[in-house]
Amino acid sequence: MTTTQDRGTRESTQQRVQPVGKRHLSGLDRLLVQADRALRTLSPGEPCHGRPSPARAEAEAELSSSERRHAAGLMRVNHSGEVCAQALYQGQALTAKLAKVRSEMARAADEEIDHLAWCEQRLQALDSRPSWLNPLWYGLSFGLGAAAGKISDRISLGFVAATEEQVCKHLQDHLEKLPSRDKKSRAVVKQMLIDEEAHAHAALSAGGRRFPRPVKGVMSLVAKVMTSTSYRI
Repeated sequence: MTTTQDRGTRESTQQRVQPVGKRHLSGLDRLLVQADRALRTLSPGEPCHGRPSPARAEAEAELSSSERRHAAGLMRVNHSGEVCAQALYQGQALTAKLAKVRSEMARAADEEIDHLAWCEQRLQALDSRPSWLNPLWYGLSFGLGAAAGKISDRISLGFVAATEEQVCKHLQDHLEKLPSRDKKSRAVVKQMLIDEEAHAHAALSAGGRRFPRPVKGVMSLVAKVMTSTSYRI
């Protein structure tokens, strides 16, 4: 017998976009999927996610006003980073040449939805909000991802690995900067770090090209612009 709860669970699961590579969609269909994904990513409200937040197991700490603002700024940066990750993976999935690579990009994007939801939950708990600049970051990241996928799948996978390497550095830095009492935010960042390291390793294992140091240096400068502005705006 199908219960109302079962139907609700099934409907929630169906809201998570299935891997594009497994659905054999046309080019127009994939564009519509990307448009839907963009709206879901940028619309207010927690995205539909699969895993519960790591913060759930930690107690909420009493933070001072300055500590709360600082923690919110860092989690806003992390949220913007996940918006960029969604756009990057979706852009690459749109232009990847091999179905296997498209499927891998879509799978990684689904995992990043968890991060997006966790960060948004923490921002709400800290009485804050996502960055107003997220639509800009989404558009730029989608364009970069689509361009990388258009060049070659190897470049596209290498771009993922290099990007995730930059993300891991920021997350490690945030673990040092977050208030020590804010165990909820720290639990989220720790799990995100584990997942991002796995994504970078998977991209290289799938044949991604290692980017040279100068290219990574440029990527680092771009990332600093995003993080510094998202922290405040």
